[in-house]
Amino acid sequence: MRSLVKTCVLLLFVISRVDAFANHSPNVLFIAVDDLRDWVGHLSGHPQALTPNIDRLAKQGISFSNAYCSAPLCNPSRISLLTGIAPYRSGVYGNREKLRDKLPTAVTLMQHFRSSGYSVRGAGKIFHGTSAYDQDSWDEYFRPIGLSRLPRIDRSNELPKTAWAPWGPVEADDHELFDGANANWVISQLRKSHQKPFFLAYGLTKPHLPWEVPQKYFDLHPLSEILLPKIRDDDLVDGPSFEQKLAREVYDPSGQRDFSTPGGDHQNILRHQQWRKAVQAYLATISFADAQIGRVLKALEKSEHADTTLVVLWGDHGWHLGEKEHWRKHALWSVSSRTPLILSMPRDDSDYSRGEVCTRTVSLIDLYPTLIDLCNLNPRKELEGRSLMPLLRDPSGDWSYPALTTHGFNNHAIQQAGWRYIRYGDGGEELYNHDLDPNEWINLASVPEHKDTIRRLRSHLPVINRR
Repeated sequence: MRSLVKTCVLLLFVISRVDAFANHSPNVLFIAVDDLRDWVGHLSGHPQALTPNIDRLAKQGISFSNAYCSAPLCNPSRISLLTGIAPYRSGVYGNREKLRDKLPTAVTLMQHFRSSGYSVRGAGKIFHGTSAYDQDSWDEYFRPIGLSRLPRIDRSNELPKTAWAPWGPVEADDHELFDGANANWVISQLRKSHQKPFFLAYGLTKPHLPWEVPQKYFDLHPLSEILLPKIRDDDLVDGPSFEQKLAREVYDPSGQRDFSTPGGDHQNILRHQQWRKAVQAYLATISFADAQIGRVLKALEKSEHADTTLVVLWGDHGWHLGEKEHWRKHALWSVSSRTPLILSMPRDDSDYSRGEVCTRTVSLIDLYPTLIDLCNLNPRKELEGRSLMPLLRDPSGDWSYPALTTHGFNNHAIQQAGWRYIRYGDGGEELYNHDLDPNEWINLASVPEHKDTIRRLRSHLPVINRR
């Protein structure tokens, strides 16, 4: 009898601990979107963006309209977010550096969740690359097999390689593409019961180039109706020399791979009349990515985990489509570094705001400490970001911290309270007032009345930059 009582007491204790863990440690659905700028419906970055699923998620949580990456390039942006260590401290500036070469002892976000009792699984592009990068970060990492590059439906307008036009519809179903296959696997995980809280990562490769998705997504954006981004012909005349380099070249911070098409990407796009087609293809690829996200979110809503799962969606950086005569990312302007960020708390958690847009300036490096707070994990001293929990409770609350973006050694941008200050390693400077000049057309760095503003923003630049 005494043995039975002990067993019952032990069982009740275990159940209470499991319940307590479940109540205070929500599941995490972690969605990463590659090369996604502010062209989503709720941010109004482009009037023809069709992202109903991302927008629905924003209404369920908090969307940060001024979220900036730590680096306008995949590898350094993602390593910074996933380690909480900024590029100027890690020395990870380009796509060639390896995490463990630069930060051998860093504890990634996924490792911290694993050591805290979570089951950690992933698929797609979370780190830079689409394989199980950094094996210690995962309990399981899915990689689809049997997928092949699909031919475009119409190649009659194929351009010479110098014209740089990797876009067009392909004859395929969604599940035949990488992001669709990974969505299927993530959905299968959401349909399962889990004995431990889970951290489930879904990384989309779109809208990264090539912009090749099924025809139905192009049909959502008729070519004849496409609106082009606003540009100014003399935009670059007031900028420093390094700005000119970034505008017309693809700058590799490692110094090994700078390249450009003859005359620059923008001139080639114009010469071959591809601008409207490129914008259409980018919008179509965003719509494809949104559809896959929608499938995953629908599966979550129908699952037993719907009430206990925190959803976070983020893009790794922005993307230019002709603004400042520039294409791709690889630059320190706002278009290259601003990206969507949404956090939606579990349904059964009433402590946080929902359906609001927070306009405070935040950084993707803030995600690591934020998720630690929201999931009640032990803090980590080495993290450079700040928890966004106060803004999740009060999106209009006080928050004066700047966001720092780095592109290569000693090239930085500071975003704070409507101002953007850029300083290059060679001393060149740019200053923009986003309240009056959201397109960053007028460089105010040489205007004497803004000296104090520059001095204030410059104080946030890192003193030491690691090679």
